[in-house]
Amino acid sequence: MAQLKKKKGPENKSSTHERIQLAAIGMEAEFAVIIDGVQVRPEDIFGSPRKIIREKMMHRKGRSYHLPTGGAVYFDTGVIEVATPVIEIERGCAARAGRSLWEAILFVRQELDAWEQAHDTDVQLAGFSTHYNISFELPRNEQGTTRTVEQLAYLLTHILPVPVMLLAANRRSTGIGVRPRGDRIEITADFTPDAPLMIATATVIVGIVREVMRWPSYEISVLDETDIPVIRGFRPMPHTTRKGWLARFDCYPENPFVSDIDGDKWPTTDGRFLSLRAIAGLITKHFWPYIRRYSDPFTLRLIGSVMKGRAPSLLDLDDRPAGYEDVGRLCTWDNLFPERVLPRSQYERVLIR
Repeated sequence: MAQLKKKKGPENKSSTHERIQLAAIGMEAEFAVIIDGVQVRPEDIFGSPRKIIREKMMHRKGRSYHLPTGGAVYFDTGVIEVATPVIEIERGCAARAGRSLWEAILFVRQELDAWEQAHDTDVQLAGFSTHYNISFELPRNEQGTTRTVEQLAYLLTHILPVPVMLLAANRRSTGIGVRPRGDRIEITADFTPDAPLMIATATVIVGIVREVMRWPSYEISVLDETDIPVIRGFRPMPHTTRKGWLARFDCYPENPFVSDIDGDKWPTTDGRFLSLRAIAGLITKHFWPYIRRYSDPFTLRLIGSVMKGRAPSLLDLDDRPAGYEDVGRLCTWDNLFPERVLPRSQYERVLIR
């Protein structure tokens, strides 16, 4: 998640400090690079993002650079990673974050188009993953022994995966992750080559995470006091890349990513037998007031339609969409939220010049 660059000068010190204290959402997307049909490491081919981006970029930190769109780009162990700036959490924040991410993706794609023309080659961006970051700002004196960010991550691993599967995953997906990152919670999923579904995913995540943060305890036993369905036999595993938890396909009695999301019935811990879509729908319904609080009207309708089967999930398809293999060309951004409809966030207005 790209960090806000503070403006210098005493006249801005107070207001900027106040702004960066706001709860925020941020998104990141990782892409494999395919050159003439062969996957390569971007750091081996380009060396630095400065070799791709023609405009002068401000160095951010480490190997990352600010993009003119307000986000950031860097190479991360064999992939190109694009990140949004932090965006304050309020109504429409997920749509703003999704718009920012896709604008950054298309900007990088545009620069790669110029690079491939100059080098007489073909460069594809293949979707790899999307990370959704939500602030965790509960003061330490309110955390005690039952409300730590680590406990929150474990609890969310029992709530988030199924609705996220319906909105973000595809037939080749392998898991949904939840990572505690100190002052934020990070949810990891496959890249979603459909901008409205990606924004819907972010909206559901921010609504659920922000509400669960308010619960008086993050102990897993609190789920017994709710109507939230949990698949019987589900056992999350430690995350494979960082601290945290992973709802991988083999953490379930059967692989949910290849199941019939309407036909197959899953036993739940409260004795019910429900389809994957029904489980996702019930979890979404439980948190609906909080999802609605942060959603734009278009995305709210889309979430409801997917959960009710009136709009397709990528898990309704036989295979992963082709757009996954060539992001920015086979799947793109249609400017669903122009600025006149959804103005830029405070943080974006600081970064975009």
